[in-house]
Amino acid sequence: MGGMGNILEQARTMQDRLQAMQEEVGARTVEGTAGGGMVRVEVSGKLEIRRITIEDSVYADDDREMLQDLVAAGVNDAIRKAQKMMADEMTQLTGGISLPG
Repeated sequence: MGGMGNILEQARTMQDRLQAMQEEVGARTVEGTAGGGMVRVEVSGKLEIRRITIEDSVYADDDREMLQDLVAAGVNDAIRKAQKMMADEMTQLTGGISLPG
């Protein structure tokens, strides 16, 4: 049963490494931007919005629709960057092997 025991041990080790990586990446933040930096959005590796910063010049136009579009674009940009960060870490952890789920 040594072979099966080794496989189970490797699976446990991989699971521990995966959990540690998820915690580390979850603590990081990335910044998404829109409108040439007029809107900046910080998102954690857990995809939680930490901060939204809007330059004063956006308010000067008094264009609510533009502001809403810029915020949405900034959030989407930040989420894409956070997802890429997680995918890059996962690839590094698994050596490029795709894991289910």
